[in-house]
Amino acid sequence: MMERKTTFLPPHGLQLLFYINLLSFSCFTTVLSQTTQRDITTETNNNESYTATILRRTAEITSRLPIEKDIIMTDEQRLLYKLMDNYDNSVRPVMKASSPVVVHLGITLTQIMDIDEKNQILTSNVWLDQSWFDEKLNWDPNDFSGITKFRIPCDFIWRPDIVLYNSAESLNQGYMKSLAMIEANGSVFWPPIVRMRSSCKMDITYFPFDDQICKLKLGSWAYDGFQVDVTNLTDNIDLSNYVNNGEWTLVATKVIRNEITYPCCPEPFPDVTFYVQVRRRILYYCFNVIIPCVLLSTLSLTGFCLPPDSGEKVTLGLTVLLAFSVFMLLIAENMPATSEFVPLIGIYLTVIMAMSALSVVFSVFILNLHHRGSFQSGPPYWLRKFSYLLSRALCMEWTDTIPNRYCHSSLHNKMEKLSRESYGSDRHSHCGVRCNGLGHEKITDCSSSSGVSAQTHSILTPENSFDDEMMRYLRYIIAMNDRCMVERKFIQEWQEIAKVMDRFFFGVFLGITVSSTIILLVVNPMTKDISLEHTLP
Repeated sequence: MMERKTTFLPPHGLQLLFYINLLSFSCFTTVLSQTTQRDITTETNNNESYTATILRRTAEITSRLPIEKDIIMTDEQRLLYKLMDNYDNSVRPVMKASSPVVVHLGITLTQIMDIDEKNQILTSNVWLDQSWFDEKLNWDPNDFSGITKFRIPCDFIWRPDIVLYNSAESLNQGYMKSLAMIEANGSVFWPPIVRMRSSCKMDITYFPFDDQICKLKLGSWAYDGFQVDVTNLTDNIDLSNYVNNGEWTLVATKVIRNEITYPCCPEPFPDVTFYVQVRRRILYYCFNVIIPCVLLSTLSLTGFCLPPDSGEKVTLGLTVLLAFSVFMLLIAENMPATSEFVPLIGIYLTVIMAMSALSVVFSVFILNLHHRGSFQSGPPYWLRKFSYLLSRALCMEWTDTIPNRYCHSSLHNKMEKLSRESYGSDRHSHCGVRCNGLGHEKITDCSSSSGVSAQTHSILTPENSFDDEMMRYLRYIIAMNDRCMVERKFIQEWQEIAKVMDRFFFGVFLGITVSSTIILLVVNPMTKDISLEHTLP
């Protein structure tokens, strides 16, 4: 960056007196031309020349002006005049063109203003400390009353064109026009205050438990390393005046000097890169993101605690799914639109959302199992066996069948008594209703099991025919009872299977939710290894 040459005019007594006399002469000429024209004409008539009259009037007016005394210059004025005499701030302050100007560069970090994750910009306030030797700015302190350090406006002297390489501004940021401090040996120290907006690549993998490493790359823009040699002033960033940030904690800093050869030029261009590692404070995100997510995941689990025949299971699952979608939108607003990194909280929310969606699907499946017995079909043997074993593993009670209250009921006893009175005890000793091995009633065939010959039926009396009619009605009633009992048995078996499956899915979802919460929100953030020592060469 080329600067315009500054024309410096120090206050000098003779020059000031000359300007005052010149101004006085101008005023005198004006007054003389307006007030003495008639007197001059009169005096000219008295044999006095016009020129002599002008000189006499000039002497009279100038004699009335106050006599200027010598203006005394201070030591700093004399030093400034001495330093600026024949000084040009547009060229490097070296006697030999082959000699580089060594610029020591350092920063004093005062505050981290903001870290914009979405736009990946770091905003910080720094004091940009720069020091170099100016071969033309030196003096003997004995000649200036022992002045060893002198402060001068920075525009009067040469300055290195230090710029921020990774600036996020459309134009280079301006420096504060602070005074430059010059020592008698020619050492110059210039610490302007700068607000820097630098680009910073964000790694949001562990958000909100993330660390970010940002850099400030500073160097000369136009001068190569043979003209301006930029080197670091200190090994670390000065944090003596640092003010803590409410969202980020400063963890570590590091300074590295680099020499890079760019395609445009064969000469190396040195730069000093300042690295800053910051860690996010998690208290805000724990109360506003983590805890609500865990509570919502708990609500998704409570859906399995509802009765299988409750229609609110699906409603609760859909409500939790909608709440997770809102959380995903809130987090996505603060995250950069990048596919390089996926935050852990995003993975966690995706897993919980998937589990919530599956819980709705499984709730529909369980409701289907619960009401499947109304189709008058029993469960397959393998499903019944698997559900029975699963219930034992889950410490659940399994009701095998509905107790057959009709096998030994009074209805069966009365039917057998009536049968004996009508047909004899010998014939109906083997007739009746018995229970099969599956718990279902089964009516035995009296005609086939009694062993009574066909002649016995031919001699039945009318009374016996009436009794036989009653027996048919009784058999019909028992058959209907048997059918109703079988339907109730199927319904209960499907309900038992639905209950066991509901408990099984609850255990699976509980295990996945707890394990994903521990792994993604506890283990991974604690085992991360992000530090300047391991990240930087």
